[in-house]
Amino acid sequence: MKYALLGLIIAALFMASRAKATEQPSYTASQQSGPIEVRQYGSMVAAEVAVTGDRDTASSAGFRALAGYIFGGNSGKKSIAMTAPVVQAQAEGKGQSIAMTAPVMQSGDGKEWTVRFIMPKAMTLQNLPTPNNPQVKLVPLKPASFAAIRFSGMAREGDIQRQTKLLQDYMSARSLKATGPASLARYDPPWTPSMMRRNEIMIPIANP
Repeated sequence: MKYALLGLIIAALFMASRAKATEQPSYTASQQSGPIEVRQYGSMVAAEVAVTGDRDTASSAGFRALAGYIFGGNSGKKSIAMTAPVVQAQAEGKGQSIAMTAPVMQSGDGKEWTVRFIMPKAMTLQNLPTPNNPQVKLVPLKPASFAAIRFSGMAREGDIQRQTKLLQDYMSARSLKATGPASLARYDPPWTPSMMRRNEIMIPIANP
């Protein structure tokens, strides 16, 4: 079972890395300063799961559950194209999901996280198959604004904290108000060289 799950993850990441035009959520940027953007996303649909544990444990567990869904673990035994990035964020309260429209995010032992895959643009709540795993939920996402900072590397805890602080300082200087927790978005498979990896910290904000 362990190796089957590992194979599923590798297959999903391989497909994402091989696709030269892996679908990503579209957005418009109303502000940009170096690696920081203020973005406006439209409505979309996500598959998400709530998991607990430290960052890496929760990330892996959430990814496995969602990869199982898009690789045929659903009512129609249908494969769904994987998009980038994968999103994960610490839930502010038990059962409370994150206000994310894009990508995996997390932080802290024994905490609850939400891990999310954005569904392809062509997919809707009406034409998406029902997950076999009752922990996987399909949720509609309303249009929303985010402040985001892009960085490369392994996205270790110190990197995450440092980039989050830079983004928060930018928001504070421009009176941008956060409306939810920060998320860590990872765009690349684990074998991608460190300096070629794309990571982002994304914070939902009130309309600027």
